[in-house]
Amino acid sequence: MKKGRRMKNSNQFIAFVLLLGLFIASCSTTKNLKEGESLYVDGHVDIESDTIPKEQKKILATHLEQVLMPKPNKSLFGWRYKLAFNNMAGDSVGRNFIKKQLKKMGEEPVLLSDVNREYNENLLRNRLENIGFFNAEVKSDTTIKDKEATIHYIATTNLIYRIKSVKFDVDSTTQLGQDILQSREKSLLIVGKHYDLDDILNERDRIDNELKKIGYYYFSPDYLLVQVDSTIGNNKVNLYVTLKPETPEIAKAPSKINNIYIYPNYTDAGTGYQRAPRNAELFDSSYYFIDRQNTFRKPVLANHIFFRKGDLYNRDAHNKTISHLVNLNSFKFVKNNFVDSKDVKNGLDVYYYLTPLPKKSIRVELLGKMASVYNGTELNVNWQLHNAFRGAELLSLNVFGGYETQTGGSVSLNSSYYRYGADLTLTLPRILSPFKIDPSRRYIPKTYIKTGFEFLNRTKAYTLRSIKLDYGYIWQESQEKQHDLGLLEITYVQPSRVSDEYKAQLDTVPTLRHAIEPQFTIGPNYNFTLSNTMNKTLKNTFYFKGNLDLSGNVLGLLKGANYNEGKTFKLFNAYFSQYIKISGDGRHYLKLSENSQLASRVSVGLSYSYGNSRALPYLKQYYVGGPNSIRAFAARAIGPGTLKPQNIGTDKFYADQTGDIKLELNTEYRAKLAGFVHWAAFIDAGNVWLQNTDDEKPGAKFSKDFLTELAVGGGLGLRFDFTFLILRTDFAIPFRVPYLEKGDRWVFKDIDLGSSQWRKNNLMFNLAIGYPF
Repeated sequence: MKKGRRMKNSNQFIAFVLLLGLFIASCSTTKNLKEGESLYVDGHVDIESDTIPKEQKKILATHLEQVLMPKPNKSLFGWRYKLAFNNMAGDSVGRNFIKKQLKKMGEEPVLLSDVNREYNENLLRNRLENIGFFNAEVKSDTTIKDKEATIHYIATTNLIYRIKSVKFDVDSTTQLGQDILQSREKSLLIVGKHYDLDDILNERDRIDNELKKIGYYYFSPDYLLVQVDSTIGNNKVNLYVTLKPETPEIAKAPSKINNIYIYPNYTDAGTGYQRAPRNAELFDSSYYFIDRQNTFRKPVLANHIFFRKGDLYNRDAHNKTISHLVNLNSFKFVKNNFVDSKDVKNGLDVYYYLTPLPKKSIRVELLGKMASVYNGTELNVNWQLHNAFRGAELLSLNVFGGYETQTGGSVSLNSSYYRYGADLTLTLPRILSPFKIDPSRRYIPKTYIKTGFEFLNRTKAYTLRSIKLDYGYIWQESQEKQHDLGLLEITYVQPSRVSDEYKAQLDTVPTLRHAIEPQFTIGPNYNFTLSNTMNKTLKNTFYFKGNLDLSGNVLGLLKGANYNEGKTFKLFNAYFSQYIKISGDGRHYLKLSENSQLASRVSVGLSYSYGNSRALPYLKQYYVGGPNSIRAFAARAIGPGTLKPQNIGTDKFYADQTGDIKLELNTEYRAKLAGFVHWAAFIDAGNVWLQNTDDEKPGAKFSKDFLTELAVGGGLGLRFDFTFLILRTDFAIPFRVPYLEKGDRWVFKDIDLGSSQWRKNNLMFNLAIGYPF
């Protein structure tokens, strides 16, 4: 009976898909057009030139196509869905709710008659002239098929004009002229380079930036003029950088900082920003504080203001001050004004208006969790106290609790669990140390003190209680480099109430024993991050995160611990771990085109346990597999080495394979299909290994044959990029299985997509949010 019902549901689904396909096919986007009208579907540019390489022609054509107006109706897989919605709504909407919604989601048709070819030709010609093709010619032609119109633009570039000379035509007897000439060696206008309007605009901005560094607050790039002489012949131009005659006198002289006024508790009562401070208290001979309630300690705020009385105005100091005040995370609004001083010639009075965030805040989050096996909910309550000790400190308390239960798979002993706990964090916007440390004045260094407790109850297996304590620093060296030094990290985990059913599995599944061992780690932890992925203009971008984790090294040396000789020691009823652990995660992104890229990752983990330990503690061990790792295998179901995952079934547990050494390799081709839909093809490889031989885990130790023991898988996936959220689906199958016999590990010959049993055992479906790397 169930089989018949499944067949019926399957037939209904197939019928639904067919009807949907027929419906979409019937939604012709041109059927509502009037006689003689054509739908504008594409504008295409071809470059004709004997001097431009083929690849550069493609890039130039793509750039020119982006400026064509208007844009055709949006499409998905060739279907102009927004126009279809508009057609379904019809011309007369009235009060019909469905038609109103379709009209909102839809677009009016973009007709051929809406396109001004002459305007676009002039626009393309102008763009070509801006990059040096002064004699460019543009023609166009229209093709109409089945009421769909495409316009082809043919751009003949002719020879490009290059720079013959650059002259700075300014008065060198004035201070402004001397200061402009001082930085001419940094000019972006280079002899021999082709003429480019963007270079001229950027050169004006460069000169302005140089002047802003030495006090010219009132100067503007608009006061600079670059004259072009293209009459000298031979496709050459001479450039003359000069100052406009109408430049005001106030912009020709540097400005000095006079009085600095700070309002740490400013509230706008509708009267605008106050200019006549009362009850101002002078601090450190430079800063006037207007803060009757003594909301913030004066030295704290003064430390983040990079002007002092008598300094020349400097844009870097200006921007750095605003950045610091914003990143103190204590103010809702940060506003500053520079005003002509009435007391000092060419002087500036500076006003900082700081509106604090509410002293206390609370946020409640209810999360739903979905996975292939577990489903559940989690509740987080986060309470924050801003400016806790009048020094822009942030005190944060997070209380959480959650429950998850098994909804898939065939195991039962770990079918559900609940957990609860709390974290308390104090973050200070400075380095708290007996020594004077100032790693970067550009970015705010932070000190953090964290403590937390968690209780985990696997109802049919065991309970775990864990306590954490961290003390360390975070600072940013530059926009691309960040450091996180945990001077002291302590983790203590104590199991209890291990069930008889779980104990019964320990002899046949030795890996389960590792999960319930008491754990105690103590030592420093350092993370370094280097990335330029925020620069979207680069063809090659990268991301690297390195980690050095040490535990018990000093304790082990003091105690003389030696695991092999039986000299091991406990702290708080747990053997403290002694190890050196190094991890690195490197990623490279190669931009192949505007809509495609090749993303690759290498992740390596090495560790050396000695003294009081023989292996890493369970919480610190490496694992691979799952939606963000090797997607053809379940999470934690690979390795170590050639060890086969333990039996999974009724009254058993899921595989939990971990190791002391890790190697993972991934590469993924990503491309846009249409609209928000993207696709990817990927290959993943990796495994974990043990540092030492374990008789209960044959083949798990790292050896010179490690490359032959890599698990390999690949597949295809879709990505739905909604801007605020990326939903990812991946289908993957194994290519090489490390626990099979050495000559049988490659399994290409066994692939049988037509077999339902093969698909059940090998085809992995991953649903996740965000990219895997």
